[in-house]
Amino acid sequence: MNPSTSAPRYSPERAQELGRQTLAIEAAAVAALAERLDGEFSRAVELILNSRGRLIVSGMGKSGHVARKIAATMASTGTPAYFVHPAEASHGDLGMITRDDVLLALSNSGESDELLRIVPLIKRQGARLIAMTGVPTSTLAGEADVHLDAAVAQEACPHNLAPTASTTAALALGDALAVALLDARGFGPEDFARSHPGGTLGRRLLTHVGDVMRPAERVPALAPETDITNAVVAMSRGGLGLVAVIDGENRPLGIFTDGDLRRAFEKRIDLRQGVIASVMHPAPHTIAADRLAVEAVEMMERLRINALLVTDADGRLAGALNMHDLFTAKVI
Repeated sequence: MNPSTSAPRYSPERAQELGRQTLAIEAAAVAALAERLDGEFSRAVELILNSRGRLIVSGMGKSGHVARKIAATMASTGTPAYFVHPAEASHGDLGMITRDDVLLALSNSGESDELLRIVPLIKRQGARLIAMTGVPTSTLAGEADVHLDAAVAQEACPHNLAPTASTTAALALGDALAVALLDARGFGPEDFARSHPGGTLGRRLLTHVGDVMRPAERVPALAPETDITNAVVAMSRGGLGLVAVIDGENRPLGIFTDGDLRRAFEKRIDLRQGVIASVMHPAPHTIAADRLAVEAVEMMERLRINALLVTDADGRLAGALNMHDLFTAKVI
């Protein structure tokens, strides 16, 4: 019977049961990979690590989709890599692969015609071959310099046909390779941020205080003997919720914030008579302009404050920033 004309078989209970079975089968497939991981995995890491070229990842069908993801993960974690379609390789794209490169070929059966067609040509020019298959006795596995066993006991598909557990296993094994390589290369968060400048991590790790602060000319800065009333007016006009109290060499002596103003009201201080030195917070917390903006966030959260004065290498006022500035810059 044509599935499109058959009676609906959907039931919420069966859907949940199949969902749990799928997750359990795929989890078991990945766990089995960990138990089988051996020296071949280390050899694959060393082969890629010692290559003077790039990692070329290739595969057909669903294996091709997994190969694209592995190539993208490698490229973003310090291993120059890209995907080459095996069918297109036979029609000109083979010229993209050099003798210094390493080819990572994915095929669950290990008998993909498109891959087997280009393997002799790749090996003839001197490139090395890592095969990731589900059949260690396959043709592709036999041709490889290194074979990674990605076999699974069964697919999650009820008919054991659709690539499900096998593609999950291959994807996980590719991630394992990428993690081992990034560790061997000493690839850290800063390196990751440089390859992801548009992402959240990139903004957090590449943005410095000097990039988001209000420069000194936009920060209300007054002498300690200034009347409180004038300080309040300056704070209001500045739009930062603070006034920097500085000495004659432009070095911060204190900070007067809207919180200090509220506390002065609570203490019933006569704001018309006093000077800013009497209500300021002395020895203010400061941060250098060349520090990472994420460090400013950490400092504010730890100290439970909403603003910081920024100083230059000589300790002079260079600017200021508050939580709103960090939100605007998408650092938090």
